[in-house]
Amino acid sequence: MLPLPTSRARRWGLLALSLFFVVAGINHFVSTAFYVNIMPPYLPAHCELVYLSGLAELIGGLAVLVPALRAAAGWGLILLLIAVFPANVHMAWHPALFAEVPAWLLYARLPFQGLFIAWAYWATRPETLEAAA
Repeated sequence: MLPLPTSRARRWGLLALSLFFVVAGINHFVSTAFYVNIMPPYLPAHCELVYLSGLAELIGGLAVLVPALRAAAGWGLILLLIAVFPANVHMAWHPALFAEVPAWLLYARLPFQGLFIAWAYWATRPETLEAAA
């Protein structure tokens, strides 16, 4: 078993973060059409970008479990969350394209991107920073 953070909260937070991104990454390959549909039209190669982001989620979700890769994987997931944010904004600005989702929910989900970023940072920061805090 790979060493996990000593704090129970961070340990469970890290495991949940890993599971979240691994499941999300797999979902990009299972529900590709959904993710292609939410891509802003100004981006090229929609299908390829969906697969690339899914692969990045899978790799990042697994890499956070490897202590030597944890901090870099955390920053990678943060950058990925920032990179996919335009797709969330596109959904909110074009609710007619996503009639199955209430328009208010498309806007309500936007702040969650910031919470996911904070979660990735908190769960993957080096434990030496936790001890100093």
